[in-house]
Parts: sequence; C-alpha cells; structure tokens
Amino acid sequence: MKAIICRAFGPLDDLEYGELPDPEPGKGEILIKVEAAGVNYPDGLLVQGLYQMKPETPFTPGMEAAGTVQTVGEGVSGFKPGDRVAGKGGLGCYAEKVTMPANQCFVMPQGMDAADACALMVAYGTSHHALKQRANLQPGETLVVFGASGATGIAAVQIGKIMGARVIGVASSEEKRKLAQEAGADEVIGYDNLKDEVKKLTGGKGADVCYDVVGGDAFHAASRFMGRNGRLLVIGFAGGEIPKLPVNLTLVKEYSVVGVFWGNFTMHEPEVYADNMKELFGWYAEGKVKPMIEGRYPLKDAPKVLERVLGRGATGKIVLVP
Repeated sequence: MKAIICRAFGPLDDLEYGELPDPEPGKGEILIKVEAAGVNYPDGLLVQGLYQMKPETPFTPGMEAAGTVQTVGEGVSGFKPGDRVAGKGGLGCYAEKVTMPANQCFVMPQGMDAADACALMVAYGTSHHALKQRANLQPGETLVVFGASGATGIAAVQIGKIMGARVIGVASSEEKRKLAQEAGADEVIGYDNLKDEVKKLTGGKGADVCYDVVGGDAFHAASRFMGRNGRLLVIGFAGGEIPKLPVNLTLVKEYSVVGVFWGNFTMHEPEVYADNMKELFGWYAEGKVKPMIEGRYPLKDAPKVLERVLGRGATGKIVLVP
C-alpha cells in the first residue's frame, strides 16, 4: 500500500511517499481502507521530533481516519466488513490502509462525509472535551476562543454556542475573523490590544473561559483578562512559544489554569470519550455542528500540507485522500 513514511525525525520535506506492506488487524483491532485522513497540528510536530510523544522510527504519521472496514481482528464485535467508520489511532493514518483499536472507532451516520468525520474526531473531540469536562462551560458565560478560524477553533466556537455561551472569536486576519463569525461567534477581534478588547467586550468583568491553542503573547494577555472563577484552558502552543504563567495573577484574580490533553482523556476515560463522540455525531446529524473543510489533498502532498498547517496558514479542516 502507499503511505507517508517518516524514517527519521527531521524536516517535513524528508517525509517519504512510498510502499509499505498492508497491515493486519491484531486482537481487538479493525483494518480500515482509508477514505480520508485528517491533518492535525501535532502531526507536524511529531515528525520533527518536537512532540511530547516520540515513536520509534520508521513510522507513518496520522492520528485520525475515516473509511470502510475491510477485516476485523479476533474478539471484535460491533463492526463488520463494509461498515463505514471513523476512528482515532496513535499513528498510521497517512496511508491507504490502517489498523485501529475497535474501541477507538465509531460507525459513521449514513451519508456522512469522510472529511467531516475526521474533523469530528480530534478537532471537535478536543474542543468538546475541553469545554464540557475541563471547563464545565455554563449557559450565559463568556467564552474567548483563540485561533477561531482553525479546525479546533471553529469547533470550539460552534460547541460553545450549543452550550449556551457568548463566544468571542480571536483570529489574526480579516479573512479568518470572517470565518469565525460564520462559525457562529458573537464578536470577533484580532490579537492587537487583546486584553483591553476582551475587557471592553465583557464590561470589565473578563472572560469566564478562554480556549487557548496559541500560547505566547496571547496567553500572556489571557492571564490578565480572565474573570473571577474563570478557567484558562491550555490546549497547545501554535504560536511557537510555551509561555510562563505569572502565578500571582491566578491568586489575585482567582481563576484556574486547566490543562487539556485529549489523547490522555480518551485512554483514561474511554466510556466518557465514547459518550462524547455519540453526542458529537448526534449534533452533526441534527445540523448543530458542521465542520468547515478547507481542502482535500492527495496523500503524497502531506509534507506541503503539514508545512501550511504548522505555519498557521490553514483555515478549517484539511484532509489527505489516498
């Protein structure tokens, strides 16, 4: 089968589009013929050796895929060949075929687009977990979303609105702010004068919840605009800088800083994770959430696509198509 191969940690251009043997499903696994593989920011970090997880090389990147079940491994129930499924694996999705643990896969609703299904896995899954379990977002609260035009940001905007929050989307350009507004944000702003803008929009109260995938200067601003009893969610560091927290601010302003690591959540709380995905798929079927699919690219274009995602040039969700 064709696959993207990382033979050693290094530049994205070193990724190889080559041949690998077809995988065989082990006990508790299913083999999926991939229709679409989702591209996520951590994928690019992983192949450069910059992510918290460092797999043995060579490996095939990609943590989410949607497609058709070809065979099922020993002990698998609830899936059969021909089922269309979406799933999350640790690695291996940038390929024509991938094996995944059956307990990390879900049958797609009839007619669901494979690219939409990929978006619901990591991007929407992360945002849902962040706002529901980690932030305990309540109706009427103010949610500030950084990176509001990216895949996870759009998900956070849409889910925040479903949960009854007032959503302030933050994005770096007029084009990106327009996308955040189309996703449902009540107000959209840029990163300039961020602390003052959020304070102004909240009448001086500050944010109840901030969804931060950026880090750097944006995090520094958030640490100063959080409201009392607020929850500052640490999702990632797309801005490139892992910031330091002035903990005196958490004392005097009485807000919490909450880490969000969706991958850990799916492993440690599989039943809650399954409930979350059922809710997301239900919202999709009801038309309450709708991923914005920016593009579908050939599998061989993975290095170029990852470069764009890491450069924060992407808007919405991007998938690779074998």
